[in-house]
Amino acid sequence: MSDAQAPTVHKRTCHICEANCGVLVEVEGREILSIRGNPDHVLSRGHICPKATALADLQNDPDRLRRPVKKVDGEWQEIGWEQAYSEIAAKVAALAEHGKRIGVYKGNPTAHNYSITTQFRDLRKALGETTDYSASTLDQIPHQIVQMWMYGHNALFPIADIDRTRTMLIVGGNPLASNGSVWTVPDVKKRIEALQARGGRLITIDPRRTETAKIADEHHFIRPGTDPAFFIALLLSMDEAGLVDPGRLAPMLDSGWEGAWAALRAFGIADLSAHCRIEEAAIRALAAELAGEGPGIVYGRIGVSVQDFGTLNLWLIQLLNIATGSLDAEGGMMFSNPPVDIVANTGRGSYDRFRSRIGDHPEALGELPTATLGEEIATPGEGQIRALFTLAGNPVLSAPGGEALDAALESLELIVSIDMYVTATTRHADYILPPCGPLEKDHYPLFLGPIAVRNFACYSQPTLEMEEGAKSDWEIVAEMARAIASAKGQERRNIRTPREALDAMLEAGPHGLDLATVEASEDGIDLGEHEPRFPERLQTPDKKIHCAPELCLEDLHRFAAGLAGETPDTLRLIGRRHVRNNNSWLHNSRRLLKGPERCTAMIHPDDAAPRAISDGDVVTVASRVGAIQLPAEISEDVMPGVISIPHGFGHGRDGVQLSVAGEKPGVSINDLTDPEALDPVSGNAVLNGTPVTVEPMREAVAAE
Repeated sequence: MSDAQAPTVHKRTCHICEANCGVLVEVEGREILSIRGNPDHVLSRGHICPKATALADLQNDPDRLRRPVKKVDGEWQEIGWEQAYSEIAAKVAALAEHGKRIGVYKGNPTAHNYSITTQFRDLRKALGETTDYSASTLDQIPHQIVQMWMYGHNALFPIADIDRTRTMLIVGGNPLASNGSVWTVPDVKKRIEALQARGGRLITIDPRRTETAKIADEHHFIRPGTDPAFFIALLLSMDEAGLVDPGRLAPMLDSGWEGAWAALRAFGIADLSAHCRIEEAAIRALAAELAGEGPGIVYGRIGVSVQDFGTLNLWLIQLLNIATGSLDAEGGMMFSNPPVDIVANTGRGSYDRFRSRIGDHPEALGELPTATLGEEIATPGEGQIRALFTLAGNPVLSAPGGEALDAALESLELIVSIDMYVTATTRHADYILPPCGPLEKDHYPLFLGPIAVRNFACYSQPTLEMEEGAKSDWEIVAEMARAIASAKGQERRNIRTPREALDAMLEAGPHGLDLATVEASEDGIDLGEHEPRFPERLQTPDKKIHCAPELCLEDLHRFAAGLAGETPDTLRLIGRRHVRNNNSWLHNSRRLLKGPERCTAMIHPDDAAPRAISDGDVVTVASRVGAIQLPAEISEDVMPGVISIPHGFGHGRDGVQLSVAGEKPGVSINDLTDPEALDPVSGNAVLNGTPVTVEPMREAVAAE
């Protein structure tokens, strides 16, 4: 064997999920021999999850597109890059001449890809006036809105300091499956074990006994959608017991602090307890523990975000961490000092500068609610979307009302997708422009590094040389932007490479690094634990925490009105995820797909018995907007009155070219979720708490 053929080991970051684990990739030529955890990585310390091994499957997947394709008479035809750019540019210019609106949808993977971020502005400028959507309004936009209002910047994320805390309360989160979400925390299981070993405790609140709940010290079921009641009851319990103590934060609280408490004291703990179905004694005990000696954390994630009161929930969580003095404190919810400071490099964010044509929803951070995309396409009139660009996104499976959106896409005059696969969404495209394989691109955690459990920097070079004729995401975006600008008679800007942009951002950052230094440190550079950073880090003009955003107080009144009404005894639908899945785009890996069926309707025995449902029976789950059939999984891991179906399945639609996923395509939970159900403050989709009926197929009925 020659030296050129000898196996080599490359260090890089797995960029599939938010954890950003360091991996060792052993290759021989272009053959990937193994992928394992890097024990010397500064953040992940050797940990990886099964998803990391799927990097090889994605890289070598025969279903992955390698060249641009164009739909001709309903069939895909491979074309060259220049032909694709030229034809797309001409079509965009024609749309612009007729004043037709273009929509843009960015999927979750774009947040994991620093390079495409450096080019996206030029594409937006070339396209002209667009209507923008992304996975943010299906996920975390309530976090960002509350952070903008309270701390002065939408990207000022509080980070759970699990390595130094005494008590951690997780509400609506499952980091053992997600590896952390809006919280870059690889090796979270060992971090939880370390918390418990030093005498600390982990408590979880969730309608399902999740993987994380099963290793927690305490778990409580909560009725879907009632989280505000739980949070308010916690705050009032602290207040009644005289345990509220913001500590060093007190001088930084604006006058809204007292206004918030005045509004909260209108509620009664007993009523709140009955509403959320957590015992009052348990709530009071949790309040005492969180406000006791030593730091505590209240961390809420997607389960509290994707519901009717998502923004209200995130505001109440901030108040809880302030009330215990745990915000911006060691062992509490802290703020990072990253080498590339997104907060310093971007604007604070925007809200309600304009409104949606459908539903009159406020703009949030420049975007409109993705839940309205189908109607914006299907409804005639001024501003109707007539073309769509998608970047690494699959909204047919990710957004509520998937069937209606699926149908609406067929009416568009142009769809251009940057994607590796023909998916439930991209099957409608006129052009698909595929990026290179995942191991052929570099990586830097531009957005996820600043929300990591420690400050760190880590840059990954491409592991494999790019195949001949392949292009990276950023090249596709940059070159397409230039072609569109040229077709519209606009100035063609010089392309600044992502490496150049990253080097400049690092040099301008607080640690004075440069790309060469970071690149030379293959295991990453540890920049230390988080330290208290307020008031300097606050971005509000008066350097105070704005404790009572007006729209949060208004939404508190909306919640109070609903609390006084009757609570219908209806089955409620929630989602779930598995460590082997990642939204809708990781199901074509055979090593991840293997094992038992995971797309099941999890139902409690008390709900299954009166419906004559046995384990494994195919059932029909129906909502106001649709119905799906899938196997039942009878389990006491969900509370009575709750049905749980995983997110991201539904690859059985005609035209999808995912051969492995097609063996177990599952069904889409978002064929049941309601596009008309939104958090009115942020516009985030309500993906948890949908009323449904569940019946054996022989007795299937539609929900009222």
